[in-house]
Amino acid sequence: MRYEEPLYRPPSEAYSYILQATIGCSHNSCTFCNMYLGKQFRVRPLEEILEDLAMARRAYRRIPRIFIADGDALIMKMSDWRAILGTIMNLFPECERVTSYASARDLKLKSEEDLRELHALGLDMIYLGLESGSEKVLKDIHKGVTVEETVDGALKAKAAGIKLSVTEITGLAGQDGMEEHAVLSAQALSRMNPEYIGLMTLTLRRGTQMTADWEAGKFKRLTPRQYLEEQRILIAHLDSEGSVLRSNHISNYVQLRGTMNKDKNRMLRDLDMALKNPELDNPYIEYLENL
Repeated sequence: MRYEEPLYRPPSEAYSYILQATIGCSHNSCTFCNMYLGKQFRVRPLEEILEDLAMARRAYRRIPRIFIADGDALIMKMSDWRAILGTIMNLFPECERVTSYASARDLKLKSEEDLRELHALGLDMIYLGLESGSEKVLKDIHKGVTVEETVDGALKAKAAGIKLSVTEITGLAGQDGMEEHAVLSAQALSRMNPEYIGLMTLTLRRGTQMTADWEAGKFKRLTPRQYLEEQRILIAHLDSEGSVLRSNHISNYVQLRGTMNKDKNRMLRDLDMALKNPELDNPYIEYLENL
């Protein structure tokens, strides 16, 4: 297996074999993200991708899960996807799940028939970044898509039988827009009703425009208490029956796990308990992750 680092994957793919089919992110302009700033987006040659799968077969006795990277691998043309998923099916009969990152732009480029075919070939779930349900926030962070485009893409994938894991980032609107960001994000997530919802907490990263704006005083980052308050607002407004909600990312202050809507009140109580912690009001030392 050959990788062009840094390499990223969702927390739930910790024990998956990672197949790097694309390098970087085709959009690569979000103001908060530095994951792929050092990479020029490209699709790896199909021959190399299939060689890596053959290498993995020789190296591992059993591979039950495969995650296809980088940032939005779904953008690959259908002929490449057919070859990759077909090879996985042939080489790894024990594989129970194939997943990938995706963007609303990727989903827009694929028809529902394309997505149904990918699901039939083994693509079980995609990870989709909503980030925010606020059009203003999406515009401010240069997401490059609208809320409606994200919701439409998600519903198209669901109609094709592909499971959804959708992420929202607490704190993206700063202090001035935190309540609107939370409420509108809850509304968008409720409309999508994904199988999984992942809550993340904004981390200011070196080299990003958002960090530069914070340093210049243009962006008011939330305090630890405000992060939890915003998550509480979101969950209180969330109505997504059956969605498994997790805040198990390293960025989060409180680890939440439950199934909507039956565990909603328990998760709200967990946040209320955490909000009683006086340590949340200590002077906040900004941490800039140096990646």
